[in-house]
Amino acid sequence: MIRMRGRLVVLQVLVVSLLALLAVRLWQVQVVRGDEFVVAATQTRTRDVVVPAVRGQILDAAGRPLVRNRTRLVVSVDRTSLNRMEGNGRGVLQRLATVLDRRPADLRERIRACGPGVPRPCWPGSPYQPIPIDDNVTTREALQILERQEEFPGVTAEVQAVREYPGSSAGAQALGYLQPITQAEMDRRAGSKAVFSGVDLVGRDGLESVYDSALRGVPGIRRMQVDRLGKVIGVERQVPPTPGDTLITSIDAKVQAVTEKALAEAMKSAPTADGAAAVVLDARTSRVIALASAPTYNPAIWTGGISEVAYQRLLSGKTGKPLVSRAIKGEFAPGSTFKVSSVAAMLKDGYPLNGQYDCPGSFMVGSRPFNNFRGIGLGTLTLHTALVKSCDTIFYKAAYEQWLRDGGLKPKAKTKEPMANMARAFGFGRPTGVDLPGESAGRIPDRHWKKDLWSATKADNCKRAKTGYPEVAKSDPSRAAFLKRLAYENCLEGYQWRPGDAANFSIGQGDVLVTPLQLAAAYAALVGDGRLRSPRLGWALVRPDGTMVKEIKTPVVRKLPISAKERAYIKGALSEVASDGTAAGAFVGFPMDKVKIGGKTGTAEVYGKADTSWFASFAPTDKPRFVVVVMVSQGGMGAQTAAPAARKIYEGIYGFTPTGGKAPAALPAHRPASEPPMIKRDGTVAR
Repeated sequence: MIRMRGRLVVLQVLVVSLLALLAVRLWQVQVVRGDEFVVAATQTRTRDVVVPAVRGQILDAAGRPLVRNRTRLVVSVDRTSLNRMEGNGRGVLQRLATVLDRRPADLRERIRACGPGVPRPCWPGSPYQPIPIDDNVTTREALQILERQEEFPGVTAEVQAVREYPGSSAGAQALGYLQPITQAEMDRRAGSKAVFSGVDLVGRDGLESVYDSALRGVPGIRRMQVDRLGKVIGVERQVPPTPGDTLITSIDAKVQAVTEKALAEAMKSAPTADGAAAVVLDARTSRVIALASAPTYNPAIWTGGISEVAYQRLLSGKTGKPLVSRAIKGEFAPGSTFKVSSVAAMLKDGYPLNGQYDCPGSFMVGSRPFNNFRGIGLGTLTLHTALVKSCDTIFYKAAYEQWLRDGGLKPKAKTKEPMANMARAFGFGRPTGVDLPGESAGRIPDRHWKKDLWSATKADNCKRAKTGYPEVAKSDPSRAAFLKRLAYENCLEGYQWRPGDAANFSIGQGDVLVTPLQLAAAYAALVGDGRLRSPRLGWALVRPDGTMVKEIKTPVVRKLPISAKERAYIKGALSEVASDGTAAGAFVGFPMDKVKIGGKTGTAEVYGKADTSWFASFAPTDKPRFVVVVMVSQGGMGAQTAAPAARKIYEGIYGFTPTGGKAPAALPAHRPASEPPMIKRDGTVAR
């Protein structure tokens, strides 16, 4: 009996102790740490879901979509959640691969982080955001994932907008592409006014990059109530996203298509051609109507991730680097198209507008003869005829005389350098300021440039003057000997601006480099109102309901330093090139009586390669509305490849067949659009 009571006492003490311990624990949970557990409980009941804003469209000058959105079912994976699971979520990926009919290895590749040595596909964005692994799933596949969330933790399937390109590869480099925002970018922009959701795609090139903040919009937030398995049981709070603005451009989709086709055919017509570019500007405003570069690519390749093979193809020299826009980034010697600047420099320097100039077959520049094309002399000419027939020796003589007046090899303390200064006034040697990223500046060489180049390369030239070029000598001994001799001369006197440098400059050869867009902007200023403008592709930003946000102007950079009379004289000479000058053969049968074309051919020599083919032009000659510039790298003579391509562009714009008959015109009004299209409240274009 006593033993029984003792056991009961022990049991009572144990029960009381447990109750006391429970009471203390309840007091700690409810009183001491009550607020903490309330917050924790709340957090486990809700999930904040970022709702990306619908990105704004990019439209052409008639309201046709250049880039638009279409909805797709997208499956995404939260890599952070997977990494917390046993085996880093391998089981989840295995089940997901079965549903999507994909290999598990493919899914693992898509969610791994990009970095040095990691081939694509990989994830270039933030590691904390959901990673899209399939952007073209079926409704059945999506439902399997959503209805069995306990089997697919960290996996979502939802409708998202993805970019679509109606014109396929047309204008690809100008339009740009999208990529996920990286964590580093989010960290850098943390203090800025821009709002990023962590699931945003940002513009990486072209218009998508320049106008990214306007196109992107503002993401929304949806706070979801979920059960312990992660299934959604309700929506607690929702902040809707603000759609991005629509970008209206001055590009005309039909003219762009015509231009792309003309470039592709030009490339095929010249077996050695390795790249081409074309620019169509409004001659009065310098707005861009078409901007094309070949070879090109379809930017849809970026949607859903790009493979390593496809990515390397975009950058490879063997495929012509289709990711690079030769229209704004390509730098080429302009050949005789540059003579409009040289003529202006001669007039500014006092050469008579209506003077007579000898055009011999060859002219001695210092101790070296510089020849006309094929060494043919053309007699005594005016500057007008010198441009029409493309006489080189008149320009050699003027450049040599100007070089001598500046002191020759012993330059004066203050040199005039009329041709270099005039070239800069035409906009060469610096970016045009176009609303596209990565534009090249080109190069306008002069005495200062030559001295800076010598300082930068002297050590290597002096070393090569002693060691020579043994790696070249193995295959080409004479070439190696020439290079060694050149290195010796540059080591000793490479800082000198020689007479040959000045002569080559005058005809757009030597070290002169320009971009096709620079040349187009210069010609627009020359045949227009004399004002050099910074070209623009963007025309207006409007909200989805049609409310105007901003009109994008084409700023005036400067006024050309020549008179209206001198501009008219040069324009008059260029107006005869396509009918009676160096481009006449390319325009045989073109209806000049209806639309007269003016312009200038250019054939630029490149060491070790075929010539660069150029044609810079405008139409109609009496009141120019269009400027068209075509460049074909290794395309041969200007009249052989570039001029025929420009002709095809004009035929497309005006609606002519190759025989001069009628065809559907890309621009039935035969002029660029004068104002951007109106967007109605429902988002459609007012016709």
